[in-house]
Amino acid sequence: MLPVTEAAKDQFNEYALFMTTNPAVKILSYITYLSIIFHAIDGIMLTINNRKARPTGYVSFKPSTNTMWSSRNMGILGTVILAFIVIHMTMFWGEMKFGGLDETIYTTANGEEVKDLYTLTLKTFQDAQYGLIWAIAYALAMLAIGFHLSHGFASGFQSLGVNHPKYNGFIRKFGYAFAVLVPLAFAVIPFYIHFVLEKI
Repeated sequence: MLPVTEAAKDQFNEYALFMTTNPAVKILSYITYLSIIFHAIDGIMLTINNRKARPTGYVSFKPSTNTMWSSRNMGILGTVILAFIVIHMTMFWGEMKFGGLDETIYTTANGEEVKDLYTLTLKTFQDAQYGLIWAIAYALAMLAIGFHLSHGFASGFQSLGVNHPKYNGFIRKFGYAFAVLVPLAFAVIPFYIHFVLEKI
């Protein structure tokens, strides 16, 4: 087991403090929240309008071999991601802003008073009863995000009108790489905490 160091704790909590107090980050956060809500509502409205346009379902439906599984199941993936966001925000951001972390305020090496979100994160994923379950759930959410991005990244550019044979191949490849590497990097974290870091 790798030891949990005070330096890592300080860096994590100072970063969390920065991300919750910096004005520019706050503005970007609010824009992101509104974008997610708009995206969810837009997806729901699109689904409703599609069903209204064809009230009678197909007698037999075979998905096109030209479409990816993710593109045919964006609604399911979006629902999983939305549930993940709500749970994640409640467990961590909600605790940071409104929860009982006031009891765990301490002073870092830089002299800043911060809430100890680091310990909360470690305890969540190291919990003897539920830690591994939370880690697996987190990884499944990252898998859903990966699939969602694998279709949505290129589609976003197309929606913005950036659709040209000269660039489409690069956008698609970059989108796939982004959809794999970023969620994978995040998915590794809870397993690293559960299996590699010493228990606190």
